Amino acid sequence: MEDQRFLESEWDYCLVLDACRYDVFDEVYDDYLDGTVEKRWSAGSSTPEWAYRTFTGDHDIAYFSGNPFINDLGIPLNELKWGASCDYEWTATAHISDVFDVWKSGWNDELGTVPPEALAKSFRTHRDAARRADRTVLHYMQPHAPYLSRGKGQKLKQIQKGIRRQEEAQDDEDGAFTALGDTIRPKIEHRLEGSELAQKAGLWLELDPADLVKNGTREAALELYEENLRIALEAVADLIPELDGRVVVTADHGEAFGEEGVWEHHIETHIPSLMEVPWLEVE
Repeated sequence: MEDQRFLESEWDYCLVLDACRYDVFDEVYDDYLDGTVEKRWSAGSSTPEWAYRTFTGDHDIAYFSGNPFINDLGIPLNELKWGASCDYEWTATAHISDVFDVWKSGWNDELGTVPPEALAKSFRTHRDAARRADRTVLHYMQPHAPYLSRGKGQKLKQIQKGIRRQEEAQDDEDGAFTALGDTIRPKIEHRLEGSELAQKAGLWLELDPADLVKNGTREAALELYEENLRIALEAVADLIPELDGRVVVTADHGEAFGEEGVWEHHIETHIPSLMEVPWLEVE
């Protein structure tokens, strides 16, 4: 299997589906898109790792980001307060010429996420910026949870609120308590990520209790995950006729549903369900 080679490959527009695993994409994509899909090995098992390992130089890209980890705030990943405990001293603004924070402008508080139509709306609003850039990326949050049919997303809502609070508090000089929290938080998150039960508990927040009891965690989650993917692919298919050039659909990383005791996705967890991503050159 070849590496993803995100920037080394030829494309004008790349549509990134967050947390999209190859096998589920392969089963459903041809209901919406034409082309032959390849399996490629991602640069990371989570968005922060993928971004850090992918965007290492200076890139003339108009990046429409539904994911709050790739933002125009200039806060390094290793300083983010929610969900990104890592050592990556990386900011999108240091490597990507134009980042549009759709995770902020297109946020739907009822859904607890950024719906796919928000990406198309932002792209249409800033089409001139996309034309000026060498290439354009639209980073959709789906099929990543929360699941749109449930409309009660929790985890991404906490990440989004945490980053906003940090943006507002950047000039706060009273940092003693914050510094203590920054020391403790990575240790707690590391312990949680090492616990299969804790990982499943995080996923349970996004599932219907009745479905959970009836079908179990894996089947209940996979059903909603596929539905999220189909919603995203329908939006992608609607937008593609407006894109003048070579279009690729891929993912930053996959999603685990109990494989090797892993649920959801975590930094530097290089198992197939998280690292195998689709690469579709749209015909």
